[in-house]
Amino acid sequence: MVTRILPLLAVLLLIPVYFIDRRFLRGRVGRWWRVAFCGINVILFLALACLAWNESYTATADYLKGRTLNVALLVSVPETLFALIAVPRARLWRTRLALGLSSVLFLAMAYAMTLGWRQITTRETTLAYSSLPKGFDGYRIVQISDLHLGTMRGHEDVVEELVERVNILKPDLIVFTGDLVNYLPQELETFIPILSKMKARDGVVSVLGNHDYLGYYAWESEKEQRDAVHQLMAMQDAMGWRLLNNESLVLRSADLCDSIVVVGLENDGPPRFPALADWDKAMRGISDESFRILVQHDPSYWRREVLNHERPPQLQLSGHTHAMQFSIFGWSPSSLMFDEWGGLYKDESHAETHIYVTQGFGSVLMPFRLGAWPEIALITLERTKN
Repeated sequence: MVTRILPLLAVLLLIPVYFIDRRFLRGRVGRWWRVAFCGINVILFLALACLAWNESYTATADYLKGRTLNVALLVSVPETLFALIAVPRARLWRTRLALGLSSVLFLAMAYAMTLGWRQITTRETTLAYSSLPKGFDGYRIVQISDLHLGTMRGHEDVVEELVERVNILKPDLIVFTGDLVNYLPQELETFIPILSKMKARDGVVSVLGNHDYLGYYAWESEKEQRDAVHQLMAMQDAMGWRLLNNESLVLRSADLCDSIVVVGLENDGPPRFPALADWDKAMRGISDESFRILVQHDPSYWRREVLNHERPPQLQLSGHTHAMQFSIFGWSPSSLMFDEWGGLYKDESHAETHIYVTQGFGSVLMPFRLGAWPEIALITLERTKN
């Protein structure tokens, strides 16, 4: 990941500080003050370049990359904003404005990197359906997604808080919509005892996200990668989770008179992401007349495939977007990439078809969340009164 964004990091770390030095420091402060000011950025860039050159996916290397990226962005992004405002014309009001805005940005980013990714929120949604069987009126589903446990290394207390909050909600069903780890199944090991404590009447069901196929690690062979994926799947089984890989699970009401179906599909995203969903296989033996909840990591599958069906499932649960881990006044840059990126959406051509996209819980490599706080989604199903 660092390798892919290294050119952007070079621009952010080196160019703004060069122009700030030329406009504001040269001839005004001593040489060593200038060297110190610019040297921080140069050192950060060289450190990131070394990490990219010696790309490694060990837990220690991942931790170093994440924290170095944190510091680099915390320094360079406010500097870039300052340079864009103040450097073109050295007016006192522009300099003060640039200093004020860049200071606010620095403080906001510092919060996002230290406390924001710990600020767990619960978002509650109620959905009413005339097609919902009577025995599932008031059925409570908790959805969590995108734990990315490799980034949570050393912060088991945050995951423990997640589990405690989920259990307090007393859900009937817990749905995990993918991306349990970043690169390796071993990232899950220390969290198995914690996640095993998450309980619901109908248990925990899960699907695989794009990261769970472990394609971001440099494997020596495809077989080695497949074996690692199977290991991750077995670890989920050991936690008591029911992993649905193009499979369906029929859930019965307490009186056994009614049923709904949970359809779990493998990840299916646009090119560069795994596209492994098999709708026909998952729906084998399942009637289109049944009330169906589709679990699919990538929300883009809803528009690409689900809405093309004559009788699509009533609800799709997805994750993947993280809302880019940034949202302000309800807007996220994720909206530039996804039609459905966070929250509840409805298609007008289908009366009772929704998708809920959670903003997720964790982050890849670099802990950071601002506005798009770590989310627990509580979805309550209600039967429409006829």
